[in-house]
Amino acid sequence: MATLLPSPPKVGMVSLGCPKALVDSERILTKLRADGYGLSPDYAGADVVLVNTCGFLDSAKEESLEAIGEAIAENGRVIVTGCMGNEAEAIRARFPSVLAISGPHQYEAVVGAVHEAAPHTPSPYMDLVPEAGLKLTPRHYSYLKISEGCNHRCSFCIIPSIRGDLVSRRPDAILREAEKLVAAGTKELLVISQDTSAYGVDIRHQPREWHGREVRAHMTDLTRELGSLGAWVRLHYVYPYPHVDNVIPLMAEGLVLPYLDIPFQHASPSVLKAMKRPANEAKVLERIHRWRDICPDIAIRSTFVVGFPGETEADFDYLLEWLDEAQLDRVGAFRFEPVKGAPANDLPDPVPEAIKEERYARLMEKTAAISAAKLRAKIGRTLDVVIDAVDEDGGATGRSKADAPEIDGEVHLRDAAGLAQGDIVRAKIENTDAHDLFGVPVA
Repeated sequence: MATLLPSPPKVGMVSLGCPKALVDSERILTKLRADGYGLSPDYAGADVVLVNTCGFLDSAKEESLEAIGEAIAENGRVIVTGCMGNEAEAIRARFPSVLAISGPHQYEAVVGAVHEAAPHTPSPYMDLVPEAGLKLTPRHYSYLKISEGCNHRCSFCIIPSIRGDLVSRRPDAILREAEKLVAAGTKELLVISQDTSAYGVDIRHQPREWHGREVRAHMTDLTRELGSLGAWVRLHYVYPYPHVDNVIPLMAEGLVLPYLDIPFQHASPSVLKAMKRPANEAKVLERIHRWRDICPDIAIRSTFVVGFPGETEADFDYLLEWLDEAQLDRVGAFRFEPVKGAPANDLPDPVPEAIKEERYARLMEKTAAISAAKLRAKIGRTLDVVIDAVDEDGGATGRSKADAPEIDGEVHLRDAAGLAQGDIVRAKIENTDAHDLFGVPVA
């Protein structure tokens, strides 16, 4: 007689914010799936809905509140977690029916709230979870979080008050997770944290044994070991500390991708001082030139804030001139937005919104022109491309080693029939625009 298996409770997930929050969502879902819960792709099929919120900017908070409201309207049984969870009173004032609220990376509290809201009877037939955990990204790339929190006190940022000071993971735990991800099909590991360069400072770079050898909790050691796993390794949120210089030869050797994501934020010394950021932009330029001497293909991406309180026209012109010299490959920009609790809100001489918009437009025009020129130089070259999507007409969309998913450019390929998501192919570049490459696969 056949055994009738019970249907486990199902959990829906709305994940907002940055890749670090996405990793938190993946960990929560992995734990719940290991506990026997099912996952629902929509509100209707969920016994309870988790909303992982973002609380970095006021606009992000409003987006989080809208997501909570939608989940309540569509489902009614909602648990809130993430960065905005630290403002539980504000959430409950607007949505008193929320079942539970927890802050960032409070995994046990979230899982406990789900168990209470939708109890599950364990079943040996149903409680299965992939070795690498559950993912919200495509199978072929994975975010790898190496630490939580941050020791910096930038005047525009409230991350330390939300996520606390730096807490580094053990290097052997990170490498074990990375190894499982690669074994499960990950072709690209995207290393993330609030400050990747500071990894291990809080634990004094304590070494751990990994496959019979000691590995320090240090950015250079960790990067080298990750590069030995056979996947692309991409470094994000790197502060330009001196030891970053030691990673560039690893890029030249092909051990890790020739790519650095460095959040410079500005170049004017006076604005950097007001931001409480390192203000040695001239030396940084020297190092960028030196990095390119060692690894000519290195791609550097960054983000900048325009319209910071006290930013003068001279400060902004300085930034544009610095960008002309730095020739960064990929640039994103934000208009300064006051964030509740950030010291920058109390600085004098706020920049009018119209001037913020004008400066933002000028900066994006400048960086688009730099990007277009750098991409044109790649016409005729043959590059490695990882395939993110294929279409029914024989085309494919992927990324080069210079492109992180979602935030950088793409490579659009013609005559790509037979390729599949996750393939890494050689492609000849035939054309470009300001941000993307166009080409064809080659044998």
